[in-house]
Amino acid sequence: MKKILLAAALFLFLWILNPPTVSAGTLCSDKGGSCKTSCSSSEQDIGLSDCTKNPKGPSEKCCISTSSPTTGCADGESINTAIGCIPVGNTNAFIGFILRWAIGVGGGIAFLLILYAGFMIMSSSGNPDRLKAGQELMTSAIAGIIMLIFSVFILRVIGVDILKLPGLGG
Repeated sequence: MKKILLAAALFLFLWILNPPTVSAGTLCSDKGGSCKTSCSSSEQDIGLSDCTKNPKGPSEKCCISTSSPTTGCADGESINTAIGCIPVGNTNAFIGFILRWAIGVGGGIAFLLILYAGFMIMSSSGNPDRLKAGQELMTSAIAGIIMLIFSVFILRVIGVDILKLPGLGG
């Protein structure tokens, strides 16, 4: 079970870093472009045929932006990805981003383990070993969620309220 969860987490991580690309036979709007009579200097005509079928005439071009991967992020030091802007220019912001995602993924895994433990308990059919394994898994998953919640709470109380560390305040 641990190997399956680890493989699923690795697959999800790789999918987030490299989302699937759109096929070449799509519409201009699916590629994030727009049909125009001419493209500006920061745009490129990718030559999709749906713009030639436009009522405005065959002189339309499918223009997409050729700007950097930081387009869409407010500060210009972040990389725009499928999961949002990843702040790579500031180490504290990057670690905060990773920790927020890690806590979310940990909570999701704990929730799935609670569901699996409930299924184990319901399908134990009177088998005391399977029932005990389900109860132990349920207890461990709930303890994991409680530890995640209290770790955030303790960090806020100690780091923000008591020590007043910069960068930890919301």
